[in-house]
Amino acid sequence: MHSLQSVPRQVRFLYDCAMTWSKNFSIRDGWPTASVAWLAIGVFDGLQTVVSMHAMGMEHAWVTLFCVTVVSWAPWAMLTPVALYFLRHHPIPTRAVLPWLVHGAACLAIWALWAAWTSLLEHVTNPYAYPQADPLLPLLKSKLLGNLPGTVMVYGAVIVLSITFETRSRLLFQQAASARLSESLAQSQLAALRLQLEPHFIFNALNAITALIREQRNGEAVDMTAALGDLLRRVTDQTTGQFVTLGEEIDFLGKYLGIQQMRFGARLRCRIDIPDALMTAQVPEFILQPLVENAIQHGIAQRGKGGALRVAAASDGAVLTLQVFNEGPLLADPVPAGVGLSNTRQRLHALYGHAQALTLQNDGTAGVLATVALPYRIAR
Repeated sequence: MHSLQSVPRQVRFLYDCAMTWSKNFSIRDGWPTASVAWLAIGVFDGLQTVVSMHAMGMEHAWVTLFCVTVVSWAPWAMLTPVALYFLRHHPIPTRAVLPWLVHGAACLAIWALWAAWTSLLEHVTNPYAYPQADPLLPLLKSKLLGNLPGTVMVYGAVIVLSITFETRSRLLFQQAASARLSESLAQSQLAALRLQLEPHFIFNALNAITALIREQRNGEAVDMTAALGDLLRRVTDQTTGQFVTLGEEIDFLGKYLGIQQMRFGARLRCRIDIPDALMTAQVPEFILQPLVENAIQHGIAQRGKGGALRVAAASDGAVLTLQVFNEGPLLADPVPAGVGLSNTRQRLHALYGHAQALTLQNDGTAGVLATVALPYRIAR
């Protein structure tokens, strides 16, 4: 009767093994996977049976008893794929009657086969070293009566674990698909940002270059042309990927602001306040340019006397905070959401999920402050 007495332990052991192996095996792998699982359960059952009986001072044929206990689980190894086949074609839980009848019949069939198999093994091998082996029919009757609750428990455990694995597999697939979708969305938004560089900015830069040439300020015209060329080269470069260092982002932003400075002259007063220690932080490429462009277009350009533009960064060790402040007209309520800010918000969400934030708010009466918070990571 050792099989019935140890069923709760075996069910727990089955669960522990299955949760460990589920990372490398699928329940749909069929008979080989089931055989490995049930062999492990049989060895566990055999060891605990032999050890517990020996500790109680019993005298049995220990090697034979161990082997019989291990082999007694063979029907489960053979029929588990069959039970899972029924589960795929007659899933439970359900309100329909047929699936429950099918699984009830399968459970009873395994119960009868398990009882017959263990009875035959004990009758032939006499593992308890009785003077005379138990007769087969009384032994079979005893097994049938004693093993029914254990069979129901083990069958139920197999079904529950299979459903758990199927649910886990679908969840992992959905998470992987969601990650691929988020990555694709972020790539698309990065491409959109590359193409979104304000056309008016390029036209104004070219007009400024033309004006410099007409005024015979050739040195400044050459510098502005070179700066515009570097800027467009960076925008069209497809090799940098989604992330760059904050230092690389600031370098690009410096070229952008250099051209804007030539356009606005003394009306644009720029200040970049970023500690050297943060220059190796990992940030999404072009994360600052849309915010600066928004600040110039809707802030500085709206004032006849221009205004100050400040870019700053700080970190508390876990969160990197980027800020763009501009002097200019205060925001209306509600805050308008332009294309650039909307794309930036969606891209940040695709890259970081809920571990990010982008806010745009009035900074008292002085101007407007855009703040980006994202996980602080050192770029490789």
